[in-house]
Amino acid sequence: MRLDKFIAENIGLTRSLANKALKSSLITVNGQVVKSGAMKITSADGVCYEGNRLTWLESGQYFMLYKPQGYICSNDDSEYPTVFQFFDYRLMVRLHTAGRLDVDTTGLVLLTDDGQWSHRITSPKYHCEKSYLVTLADPVEQDYALKLAKGILLRGERDPCLPAAMEIIDDYNVNLTICEGRYHQVKRMFAALGNKVQALHRWRIGEIILDETLQEGTFRHLTKQEIAYF
Repeated sequence: MRLDKFIAENIGLTRSLANKALKSSLITVNGQVVKSGAMKITSADGVCYEGNRLTWLESGQYFMLYKPQGYICSNDDSEYPTVFQFFDYRLMVRLHTAGRLDVDTTGLVLLTDDGQWSHRITSPKYHCEKSYLVTLADPVEQDYALKLAKGILLRGERDPCLPAAMEIIDDYNVNLTICEGRYHQVKRMFAALGNKVQALHRWRIGEIILDETLQEGTFRHLTKQEIAYF
């Protein structure tokens, strides 16, 4: 890894500020002052900033987060706080979400620095299943499940959604499983049925189920078995 990139990720600086620190002789590598950000380093090198050793963050980070309502799954919107704020700044600059949830949707979000792993979750060709608890404004109609299983045509689109599976919990709540990730898909599917989604909670992605011990806004590392699902 380039030295300036390593410094930026560890201290939370921009790359330009990291290079200013280098030029100011604030950085040592293995006890020697280094001023070039282009220097290549490995985890075996000892890098210090103003005498404080910087820790090496290994690649291959995988997390599940219980997303609260009111947070977005990107870091480019100033209107709402971002889910990346729950993580250490060293992780904030490296992680991305493997799929997103709307700002008012709660539940399971997967985050990683492994682009190939997240691609296997989000790419349409893999048809990764996602399950949601859906609360509706009006009572569930008995024909919803059949219509969803046949594929709902969303407003403004030419091709219907892939078949979805719905299980009725009570008059206003259902479990819905889809294998696509169209824009606002669940809300638009029920709008096409003449109903409105009041609350939406994702509890499963593929074989990974939201850990019931997590509280909103908390996260944990995925297990080796969970990582191996994709």
